[in-house]
Amino acid sequence: MTQAVAIELDAGFKGEVVRPGDAGYDPARQVFNAMIDKRPSMIVRPTGPADIIDAVNLARDKGMLLAIRCGGHSIAGNSVCDGGMLIDLSSLKGVRVDAANRTARANAGALWGEFDRETQMFGLATPGGRVTTTGIGGFTLGGGYGWLSPKYGLTCDNLISADVVTADGRLVTASERENEDLFWALRGGGGNFGVVTSFEFRLHPVGPLVAAGMLIYRPEDAKAVLRGYRDYVESAPEDLVTAVALVTAPPEPFVPEDMRGKAALGVLPFYIGDVTEGERAIAPLKKLGPLAVDLVQPMPYTAFQAMLDPFAPLGWQSYNRGLHLKGLPDGAIDAYVSVGSEPLSPLNQAIVFRHGGEVTRIPEDANAASHRDAAYMAHPIAMWMDPADTDRELDWVRRFSDAFGPYTTGGVYLNFEPNAGEDRVRAGFGASKYQRLQQVKAKWDPGNLFRVNQNITPKA
Repeated sequence: MTQAVAIELDAGFKGEVVRPGDAGYDPARQVFNAMIDKRPSMIVRPTGPADIIDAVNLARDKGMLLAIRCGGHSIAGNSVCDGGMLIDLSSLKGVRVDAANRTARANAGALWGEFDRETQMFGLATPGGRVTTTGIGGFTLGGGYGWLSPKYGLTCDNLISADVVTADGRLVTASERENEDLFWALRGGGGNFGVVTSFEFRLHPVGPLVAAGMLIYRPEDAKAVLRGYRDYVESAPEDLVTAVALVTAPPEPFVPEDMRGKAALGVLPFYIGDVTEGERAIAPLKKLGPLAVDLVQPMPYTAFQAMLDPFAPLGWQSYNRGLHLKGLPDGAIDAYVSVGSEPLSPLNQAIVFRHGGEVTRIPEDANAASHRDAAYMAHPIAMWMDPADTDRELDWVRRFSDAFGPYTTGGVYLNFEPNAGEDRVRAGFGASKYQRLQQVKAKWDPGNLFRVNQNITPKA
């Protein structure tokens, strides 16, 4: 069966094709979010762009539904499809660092942990995913908010060029000098315009040792700590990047026994520059209230990048949102603590990221990434194992989102959003930018072949 499909693709096809009934089919179709259980009719693992062209041509000519996967972290389930074809880019590994020019070329199947490992050999990095198993592809194309973003911009702001297989089966390069309209749209417009086979990124000096970690406060102190946190970080050095998270304290030796299994407030600081300067910049965050746990110390940048990994295991049901916030007034803090502290799944996280900085200084029309004026992002993450808990967990995310409603900009971050129709996609870009994206879509993918995504419909 597999051989027949490979011949149908093209006699020169060198990759692997996996179909239902083949060994390895179920692991190959599994994605991060266990709520998603889709069965493609064929999974194609290419060896390079030529194989991707063969697959795209077949999907287009046969009218097949086409999904693209790198790390499989799409919360909406856009990394796989029912029926049709899945192009699994995880077979395309490799990162090449040009330390002299501070750039890196990464193949489309690389994960952020793999990318960071290579760039940190030279003390370099670019804003990347906060979970190391996230694929570079979907993260970058959707904009890419990372720990380094307040200092160095979004991931897509650091994209220099991309090699792209288009809907008509061509391999083109998109950059500021070639196919500029495509390059503009790729940076934030998602996977709507083609299959990116490799990315070229700008790198910055980071690490390898940084001052970073987590400070844990008791829930009864959360509101006062958060008010002090807000007042400090809004005037703190820009090299200090932070987030706060209401989580369930784990049953670990470093956690006081009376806090284990209960709600706790975590403050996550990370200083991008000198470690000693970083310790001084972080010190005020340790004085916001009675500190229960201090996990801040000099650590490898890659270790801080992996800090949230234990909260993102494969095989759990998952649902989350990404809401841009105008600010963090007292009313927002009160709502955050009230809903975020509810005792649900032990892996649930109610996160608020501090944004701003370089993200806001890049012109709104520089690329497709939108809502650069947001000062914070609210990011509720529900993680649970038992499908019987689904309604309860979804309701928590909805109530959390509603509680922040008065404080949002009205925009959403589509990389963190479930599929919710065209209105939600429009909210990810705003009206004028969405119309421009529709025009680019009509030029590069008029038949909407690439539609298993946060879809932009081609403008007629």
